[in-house]
Amino acid sequence: MTEAAVQSTSTTPRGTDRQQAARDHLWMHMARHSGPMAGGRVPVITRGSGHLIYDDRGHELIDGLAGLFAVQVGHGREELAEAAAKQSRELAFMPLWSYAHPPAIDLAERLAAGAPGDLNRVFFTTGGGEAVESAWKLAKQYFKLTGKPGKTKVISRAVAYHGTPQGALSITGIPDMKAPFEPLVPGAFRVPNTNQYRAPAGLEDPEVFGRWAADRIGEAIEFEGADTVAAVFLEPVQNSGGCFPPPPGYFQRVREICDQYDVLLVSDETICAFGRIGSMFASTDFGFQPDIITCAKGLTSGYAPIGAMIATDRLFEPFSRGDTTFYHGYTFGGHPVSAAVAMANLDIFEREGLNDRVKTNAPAFRATLEKLLDLPIVGDVRGEGYFYGIELVKDKATKETFTDEESERLLRGFISTALYDAGLYCRADDRGDPVIQLAPPLTMGQTEFDQMESILRSVLTEGLNHL
Repeated sequence: MTEAAVQSTSTTPRGTDRQQAARDHLWMHMARHSGPMAGGRVPVITRGSGHLIYDDRGHELIDGLAGLFAVQVGHGREELAEAAAKQSRELAFMPLWSYAHPPAIDLAERLAAGAPGDLNRVFFTTGGGEAVESAWKLAKQYFKLTGKPGKTKVISRAVAYHGTPQGALSITGIPDMKAPFEPLVPGAFRVPNTNQYRAPAGLEDPEVFGRWAADRIGEAIEFEGADTVAAVFLEPVQNSGGCFPPPPGYFQRVREICDQYDVLLVSDETICAFGRIGSMFASTDFGFQPDIITCAKGLTSGYAPIGAMIATDRLFEPFSRGDTTFYHGYTFGGHPVSAAVAMANLDIFEREGLNDRVKTNAPAFRATLEKLLDLPIVGDVRGEGYFYGIELVKDKATKETFTDEESERLLRGFISTALYDAGLYCRADDRGDPVIQLAPPLTMGQTEFDQMESILRSVLTEGLNHL
């Protein structure tokens, strides 16, 4: 492109010009470009305020997904913008490659203080997928350094999503997301998830089901060989598939199994940390001690990109002596501006008591969403804290789900657009059985819960007419 052409396109396009620019140049993430990008209208979100977002036509929507499970404190927080501006003026960039800077030091100290047990070592990334990638690499090298070089494999759950880097995608349990990029990193294996709604016959009791699901992890370790398995990656509440919470005793049994076989337990809290379930870290909410926590999203409430792998002192110990190095890093990991924003974000958490707010309001959120169970299309409402999935079914009595074609017509052909038009931004997902997911900003209360329920009721009532 010539210099003149660059200059001619440097101004921000407006209106229909911006729509055309989006169709011509923007490669959206996880998007079908044969749909709106091919000639229809691309949804363009231009601003946010509190729990509301607005598109380029002025259409107002409730942000029922906190952006992407991230905007914990709501949109338009001036102090977070000011924290970014202040840090940009002082030190806009410095890598953590053998150097440190005050925002990263302060944030690492704060995260270590809030993490359970002796998770005192914080390795910064720019997102959750990178944190998962880092955790697998750490697990492999740790066991090599401690005399168990064969321990390289990992175990995760069916339908679970852990990110898109090659290693994290191997850990991910969604076949359709993996197939286009195979062969992936070898050594990742799957066990059943904790979908109580579709538990096998005879496992209807939650405690029995939880023990069964946990024991499948032990079974997989034994089958692969305990001397070959390095880590188990689990979300406290599994996102993909529609918010599967852990049955009673599940994580306690998993912890026992990991200890028995000397396997690391990684709590992937990319979504679940920072108040989404209630506490700063969801492993605290469910009473288990991981060896590694991976996190991102809510750490800055989405105002700046950052992620972290938080490891125990035991895992760091082999790297604290001699010339041993963890040859791994990211240019923008622990970026000073992002770290400063994270510190200001956590200040808001403390000042406004957001963790306690979630714990107090979570039962009301559940009760409001459970009103939808009177609809014939709603089979299950499940989740914890401010993180819920609503599973849609064709036959409530038998739990029969929709065919792929029916799911396509229902979710993409009607529900997604209808919810948007009705003023609710959330996720209609078919990675597994069809679900609608809600994860609103932590500042929401009963008024907003009722508004979301009302919109969902209206759209879902109409939904069966579009099959």
